[in-house]
Amino acid sequence: MVELKVGDKVDLLVVRNTAMGFTVLVNQEFEGLLYKNELFQKIHEGQQLTGYIKKIREDEKLDVSLQPIGFKQTIVSYEVRLLKALKENEGFLPLTDKTAPEEIKYQLGMSKKAFKNAVGGLFKQKLITISEEGIRLSDWSIGQKDSLPL
Repeated sequence: MVELKVGDKVDLLVVRNTAMGFTVLVNQEFEGLLYKNELFQKIHEGQQLTGYIKKIREDEKLDVSLQPIGFKQTIVSYEVRLLKALKENEGFLPLTDKTAPEEIKYQLGMSKKAFKNAVGGLFKQKLITISEEGIRLSDWSIGQKDSLPL
């Protein structure tokens, strides 16, 4: 296990569904666990995924995540996902800070906290505007759509 460290990108094979989450085979060699409360997409036994080492436990089993470890990498990936969803929906999503967490998870595959962080980051970059009805690509970002990070 010496060659693995927290944050490493790894290959995952979903082995079985358990009460806590999904047991996975990491890099065809080590056992790991994807916790159910950290999944924002449907997965199934036999599926191959890319994941990240979240924690190396004392029993030498691994806790893994489907999101990059670390706030900066994770937030950027959520911002890109939100921009992509906006582009696919004619520049508008009827989601706000009052939207139910389940609806955000269903529409965007992210937690409400991740959504709010992504909205904040995109707003600071002047890529979106926020209203009581939802979020919209800003006039500036619409003019720059070819250069958006998608």
